[in-house]
Formats: sequence, C-alpha cells, structure tokens
Amino acid sequence: MAPGFFLQYYRPQLSHTDTTSCGRKIIDIQIKFFYISPVRKRHFIKLRIILTLLLMKMKKKRILLAFLFIPILIIPVVVISLRDAGGSNVYIGSETCKACHSDRYKSYLKSNHAKKVIPGSPANKNACETCHGPGAAHAQKGGGKGTGMFAFSRNADSNERSSRCLSCHQDSRAVSFWNMSRHKVNGVSCDNCHTIHSGAKTNLKAQSPMLCNTCHKDIRAQQNKQSHHPLKEGLMKCTQCHDQHGGFGPKMIKADNVNELCYKCHAEKRGPFMWEHPPVEENCLTCHTPHGSNHSKLLTSRPPLLCQSCHDATQHPGTIYTKFETFQGSAASGKNRMFARACLNCHTNIHGSMGPSTRGERHVR
Repeated sequence: MAPGFFLQYYRPQLSHTDTTSCGRKIIDIQIKFFYISPVRKRHFIKLRIILTLLLMKMKKKRILLAFLFIPILIIPVVVISLRDAGGSNVYIGSETCKACHSDRYKSYLKSNHAKKVIPGSPANKNACETCHGPGAAHAQKGGGKGTGMFAFSRNADSNERSSRCLSCHQDSRAVSFWNMSRHKVNGVSCDNCHTIHSGAKTNLKAQSPMLCNTCHKDIRAQQNKQSHHPLKEGLMKCTQCHDQHGGFGPKMIKADNVNELCYKCHAEKRGPFMWEHPPVEENCLTCHTPHGSNHSKLLTSRPPLLCQSCHDATQHPGTIYTKFETFQGSAASGKNRMFARACLNCHTNIHGSMGPSTRGERHVR
C-alpha cells in the first residue's frame, strides 16, 4: 500500500487522569482512520500538536471556549481530506489490489506488463492502476462494481477501452492506422483480442485462426471446405494477408490491391507474359476465392462452367457442355471437355503464356 493513513472523524475528549506538572488537564484527540494522502497526514499531526499545546496553556475556565474553536479548525481539513480520499486521483498501490485479486495479480506477473526492465511498462508506473485507474475510492467502498475502478467489461465503451492501451502503445508502428481500421469502426477494442493478464506472445487470447474465427464465423465455414489455404494446418496465419490494426488496402489486406497480395506467394503468376489473360491481370478473385472452396484450386466454380462465364461465343468454347454434345459423334471429339481439368486439359498456361503464335495466344503452351 502507498504511504498514508485512514481518517473517519475527530472526537476531542478531555482526559480526567492525565495532567501536566502544573496541574492542567490534557486534551486527547481520538482518531479513527480511512485512507488519505501523506501530505494530509502531516497536516493532521501538526494540528494535533498545536491544539494540545494551546489547551495546556489555557486556564481551566477557558477550556470550554477552546472546544468551540476546535470544530472550526478541524472541519475544513477533514472535508478537504475526505474529498482527496474519495477522489479519482489517489493511488493505493498494487499490493492493495493483490489482497483481494490474488489470481488476477498472479496472471499479471506473468505478462510483459509486470516487467520493470521494459521501459514505460505498467510496472514502472502504477502497476494495476496504470490501466484500471486510481483505486482509493474502490478500496474505501470495499470493492465491487461501479466503485471508481475502470473495468474492461463488454458494457464499457470500446473507444475508452482502447484509449487505455493506446496511452502507452500509440507510438507503435503496428497501430499507426488503427483509427482508420474496420475493427475500430465496428466497435472492436484492443481487449477483444488481447489481454494484459497473459504470458502469451503479444498477449493474445488465442492464436490465429481461432481468434479471428470467433467473430468471422462465415470465414471459418469457408476454411472447412475441401480446397483452402493451410490455416488449419498451422502453415499460415490470417495476419499474413490481413493487417488487423488497419491499413490502406481493401478488406484490411497488406497490399494496395488483391493481385499484389497474391503475388507475394504466387510470384510465378505475376509475369510479365507475352500473352496475358485479362482476368488474371485485372483481379485474381475473378476466378478464385481466398478462404475456401469446394472446387479445386480455390476456384469459384469448376471448369468448364467457370470458363464459359466469360467465353460464351458460339460453338467452341461457348457451347454448353452436356451429354448431348459430348456423348455422341466420334470417339475423341470433345470428350475431354467433361472430365479432369476440362478446358485446362488443352489451355494449360491459363495465367499467361510465352508461347509463339496462336498457341501462345490461346494459352495452349
């Protein structure tokens, strides 16, 4: 507990047994305590000494008159001290918190926030009260909710919760664009993903993708489809593509556009090619879905239906492939369009070709 003592009231009482050598009676001021600051403590001690000396020097018949002035001297000091003790700017120290919140205090000690070797950490400031605010009023009222401490509850304003964290972390490069992030706009605060009372890396409540999937349940469903990026297998994380703290890219991605993001891993698709495939150059999401698909290669639909959504010219390749077109005629005519990779059986270089003449133009080689 921080230095200080506790005061409730003063009750002047005349002691009938204690006297000075001159036969004058001594006034004893009985004190009961509640918390006030060390500065106020010194004031009370000085006041007690002054009053005792004053009453010792007064004659016996004037003692009653002195009692009339004692409340006038004491009441202003007590009122001021009461205001300070119950105010929101008095810190009581983490040891006081530990007395009631031992489990939370133990988990706090495991985190980086409790390490004094880290400059600017709560351990170098006011420990628990760095984030939760001064606790004098909370302790005076015996604890409980709504007694002066800031609790990171769901009912608290998300901006207020985040501001407590940003008071220390606002200079970090990781949160430079937090104010323009979709998370902040949608009422997500730092403590929705992080916890101070944790020894885990970056104080996350869970690891990716489990943490992200607690809110993004539709994305979780896509990740369970047969074709997906290896997030469940632990080979990728959501944060490899998305910046959870905000950025300039759409959907909080770590690039200016989708293609630039995909090329970070799929560099062979970047080109340049002599024969470009326009949808590839325009947007990878024209043919692919990023989080999961029931079609191979994360395709939005299976070929030849995917190809024919653009290539709808008459005859080849625009004719809809059904049993009437593929199961009649010669044995080899058009049969390869309905199995395996369909159109890709011939048009293998679908992302772009360096082949000569019409073979390259049609992405055959």
